[in-house]
This record gives sequence, C-alpha cells and structure tokens, in this order.
Amino acid sequence: MFKLTGKKAVVTGGGSGIGKAISIVFARQGAEVHIIELQKDAAAQTLTEIEAEGGRAYSHTCDVSKQGQVKEVFEAIGALDILINNAGIAHVGNLEKTSEEDMDRIYQVNVKGAYNCLQAAVAGMKQNGSGAILNLASIASHVGIPDRFAYTMSKGAIHAMTMSVAKDYLGANIRCNSVSPARVHTPFVDGFIAKNYPGKEEEMFEKLSKTQPIGRMAKPEEVAALALFLCSDEAGFITGCDYPIDGGFIRLNN
Repeated sequence: MFKLTGKKAVVTGGGSGIGKAISIVFARQGAEVHIIELQKDAAAQTLTEIEAEGGRAYSHTCDVSKQGQVKEVFEAIGALDILINNAGIAHVGNLEKTSEEDMDRIYQVNVKGAYNCLQAAVAGMKQNGSGAILNLASIASHVGIPDRFAYTMSKGAIHAMTMSVAKDYLGANIRCNSVSPARVHTPFVDGFIAKNYPGKEEEMFEKLSKTQPIGRMAKPEEVAALALFLCSDEAGFITGCDYPIDGGFIRLNN
C-alpha cells in the first residue's frame, strides 16, 4: 500500500525538517522526487540520503517567493503528480511587535510562495489528468497561539487556499488537502530555542514538548507518513480536508 511508483513529486523546502522527511519517504516508496530548496548544501544532503537508498531525486535552487524562478523550475520539471507546499519561515511577535517588514517577509515566503507553486503545479497536473497537493498549514490556523501574529496569518491563508483549490479543481481530478502540525522536533526548533533562550535550552525544550497533551513533539517522519497517505492513491476519496497532527493540542488542551 501507499506506493508512489511512477509518480513525480515536488517538495518545497525539502532540504531539512519535515520537507526532508517527506522527500526521503516519498523516494523510498518509488516516487521521482524534485526538491525545491534555497539552501544548496541542505538539498545536496537530502539527495545523498535518498540516493544511498537507491531512490531518484533532483534538486532545484529556487526562491519560492519569486514567481519567475518558480515558473522556470516547474517548466524544467515538467508535468507532475504530487506537490508538497512545505517551504516556510517563522516570526515571533504579537500584532504590535510585528513590523511592516516582518509582515511582508512572512507573506512573501509563506503565502505568495505557496501561491506561486500552486499555480505552476496545477498547470502540469492538468496535463497528467490528475494530481495530489498537500499544503503545510499549522495548528496556528485553528487556535490562538501567543506571539505568532504574522505566522498565524500566513497559515490561515494556507488553510483557506487549500479549500479553494480543492473546490475549483474537482473537475480536473486534482485533490488538495492540508496538514496542521503542532510542534515538530526539527533543527529549526533547536536553533530557535538556542537563539531565543540561551542557557535555558533543556528547560524550554521540555516546556514546549509538554504543550502537546501527548507529552512530546512530533517527529518529522510522523508528518511524512501522513503526507504519504494523503498523496497516495489510497486517499483518492479525500480532498478539501485539513488533518491536525498535533498530539491532541487542538482538542485536548483544556
């Protein structure tokens, strides 16, 4: 089950964290994986791991916020079957602590970047006569998260775009869903804690882990497993849905 043999998949931000985990498991299941990544070294490391397992993968250096670059890369890739819109950045701050520059930066990458890739991917999927899109939203698109104004805005947009694309492309046999992770233990999280809480890394890691009722952060591989299912033929009856993968955060934090 959940084989992707013969499928061509694009994963944005596939050089690290969730995107890397998705790229590896998709290649393991038979997909030809195309990683769109701004960091060349990170993409190269993911390719090395995939190729070591006998998988097929390619990297494309691209800033997803630049529509011209995105179109050029997708044209080079050709018609595809799967898009994972994972690339994104974060910002800490409430409304008053979010500058215009902060807002623009988050919008350009998280919202416009996803839009650019969606638009480019749909054209190729229509050529194939089908497609599966998975957007990375967040628990922040469902509940209030302190000091995450701009980030929450961007992930709310991802959630809304997912519903719109799912509705508009039913007739083209293109499915579109999203997942909403809670905190996932990635190198980004470790870097964030080290930068913002120097000397208190262990304490803050424990505190952030316990905000999930299940008592820990997710593993990137757990998000990748859900992504694999939603992009496989076995999920062919699922579209226009968001799947929290949150250790009970949304429903059980009471």
